[in-house]
Amino acid sequence: MPVVYKITYPNKKIYVGSDMTDDIRYFGSASAKHIAQDFTPEERRDFCVRRQILWESATASRSEVLQKEREHIVELRSNDPAIGYNRSPKLKAQSRRPLSNAAYTALQTL
Repeated sequence: MPVVYKITYPNKKIYVGSDMTDDIRYFGSASAKHIAQDFTPEERRDFCVRRQILWESATASRSEVLQKEREHIVELRSNDPAIGYNRSPKLKAQSRRPLSNAAYTALQTL
């Protein structure tokens, strides 16, 4: 079943991705370089990540799934390097506005 998910790292930064098969082993394709630079060697020795399903559909097409993924990236601002590891869609200057109430609440439940 196609899903859109959120990965939360110990530093509270997030990554939003999608998976057409909901493979429990898949944790996205965030840049290992960007993630690694946020953790010390000691921190990298033992940490946990959390995977949450944000949206799912038994009937959605690939394009619908990708659209939902993009919507969640923009809503949660995971493409803002201060908040997350998504690098697309590119963060626009006007996107650096305060978080919406829904996005703020979603981040607080981490």
